[in-house]
Amino acid sequence: MIHPTADVSPQAVIGEGTKIWNRAQIREGANIGADCIIGKDVYVDFGVVIGARVKIQNSALVYHGVAIEDGVFIGPQVCLTNDKYPRAITPEGELKSDADWEVGKIVVRKGASLGAGSLILPDVVIGEFAMVAAGAIVSKSVPAHGLVVGQPARLIGMVCWCGRRMQPRDQQWDCPACGRVYEPSGGE
Repeated sequence: MIHPTADVSPQAVIGEGTKIWNRAQIREGANIGADCIIGKDVYVDFGVVIGARVKIQNSALVYHGVAIEDGVFIGPQVCLTNDKYPRAITPEGELKSDADWEVGKIVVRKGASLGAGSLILPDVVIGEFAMVAAGAIVSKSVPAHGLVVGQPARLIGMVCWCGRRMQPRDQQWDCPACGRVYEPSGGE
C-alpha cells in the first residue's frame, strides 16, 4: 500500500505487504523489506537498506549510508545522520559536492528501538535489541541489549527482548517481566 501523496522512486524496491503513508519520500535505490510500516512525512534517502517488519514512525529521517536490519522500531522524528564534518562549502568557498565529503555509516541491528526524537550520529552500530531513549544523542556504538540515555548518550543498563529493563545477576541479566535470561556472551 502506497498512499497517493507519497513520493516513491520507481528505482526503489518495496517489499510485499509494506505500507507507505502520506507524504513519505522514498528515494532511488532504497531497498525496503516486507511488512514494513513507513509513517507520514518519513524520508528514506537513496541507497538506504531496510529489513523486514521495520516500523518507522512519522517524520523520521533516514539518510544515505544507513542500514537497518529486521524488526527495528524507529520512533517519530528520529534522525539518522551521515556527515561527521558537515559544511555547505569547501575551504575554498565553493559549494560542496558528493566528491567533497565522506559518507558516515550507521547500522541498526535486528530488533533495536530508537526512541522519539533521538539523533544517531555517523559511524555507529546500534546492537541487536538495544534501546535508545527518547531525545538521546548517540555518538558511540551501543552493545546488544544496551539501554542508552542522555546527551551524549550513555549506557545505563540492559533491556530484554520484550523491551523491559533487565536486572543484573552474577554474569547475566534477568528480566523481571518475562523471565528471560541474557548472557552478554550471546547466550540466552
